[in-house]
Amino acid sequence: MTTDYKDKLTRFLFEDLGVRGEIVSLDNSFQDALALHNYPTIVAEQLGQMLASSLLLSATLKFDGSLIIQIQGDGPISMLVAQASNQQTVRGLAHWDGDIKAGNLTSLFGDGRLTLTIKPNKGKAYQGIVALEGESLAESLEAYFKQSEQLKTRLWFAVNDQRAVAILLQELPAHQGEPADWQRIEMLADTVTSKELLELPPEDVIHRLFHEELIRLYDPQDIEFKCDCSKEKVEASLITLGYEDLAELLQEKGLVEVDCDFCNKHYQFDLIDIGQLFSQGSKNISNRQH
Repeated sequence: MTTDYKDKLTRFLFEDLGVRGEIVSLDNSFQDALALHNYPTIVAEQLGQMLASSLLLSATLKFDGSLIIQIQGDGPISMLVAQASNQQTVRGLAHWDGDIKAGNLTSLFGDGRLTLTIKPNKGKAYQGIVALEGESLAESLEAYFKQSEQLKTRLWFAVNDQRAVAILLQELPAHQGEPADWQRIEMLADTVTSKELLELPPEDVIHRLFHEELIRLYDPQDIEFKCDCSKEKVEASLITLGYEDLAELLQEKGLVEVDCDFCNKHYQFDLIDIGQLFSQGSKNISNRQH
């Protein structure tokens, strides 16, 4: 595979069927996410699938914002989360405990729930929460869209220690297509192999699967791992804790320290920093009141 297709999202449309498709390949972006934590192989595979899913689904957004997919449960993997923006930036992380063995969703996450959050940069966020269903992340997301959005959706994943690749097929909203058309496309996509996804360029995969269909292929879009944490956001969250709690923490440890789990960036604040922070916060509040 040439490097031209690394870290790319490729969209395509079945012109006559009202079905959209996407292929995403995470290469350096996947490695950047893995480099921050010593994930076991099974956890890394699940994270790769989650990162790919967030990018595929965020690519359908018609506004500036981000999409977050999160699984929380009481199993060996207690949390899995990925966030992707409409600019094709992605970040994600997992929390786990002990040795992780391969298995289905129940054995990995226990009794869990799947949460999908859409966060526009302007306006209110939308959140959907469903019980974790199915044997795999693909099946769980497919069930979510069938239950919450009434959209036929299918996902296929292939992940190794270098790359995470995925395909999404989804009926267009409000499209009343022939069931036989969707079934045919679904059956064709079911023939794809992990080896093909991991080794072939997206155009070759699409041609191999759907060469008899009328398809519009869009230009690939670049993907990058990027965390949106900042000192300003950390300061805003500290203000919500209140000066007294922070002063108590300063007395105990001498510093207030905050780590970003997504990118491992470290922030620290001493007594002077906290004093200035609340002085500035008071001024900002006063200015808003006037």
